[in-house]
Amino acid sequence: MFEEFIFNLEGNQRVILEYLNSYFMSSPGIQCKIRYKIPFYYRNSWISYTNPIKNDGIELVFLRGNELSNQHGILDAKDRKQVSGIELYSREEIPFRELEETWLEALMLDEEVPYRSPSRRKKNK
Repeated sequence: MFEEFIFNLEGNQRVILEYLNSYFMSSPGIQCKIRYKIPFYYRNSWISYTNPIKNDGIELVFLRGNELSNQHGILDAKDRKQVSGIELYSREEIPFRELEETWLEALMLDEEVPYRSPSRRKKNK
């Protein structure tokens, strides 16, 4: 499925997504599935997704972005309550160190703190 998805992309979108996919899939236990017509990465729960955007870019979104420290300020919630992402327009502009730290933090969160949907949190209060 992923191969078919990436085959339909061109230019920077393909280059960025190939890099991100290779990096994410090198983490133990990570799987990629196409959901809602875009790639989602998960282990115990959904961790991130990559979404093609205008101007030949990719938005890398962390589903639990509101729970991440974002100490480097690379994530933008864009008025979204839970998810946060970073827009990438070329492989050269990927903030490798900051992205790696954010990815590792997201993996730790996935491993140590079970995900509970916002609607479920409200019911349990």
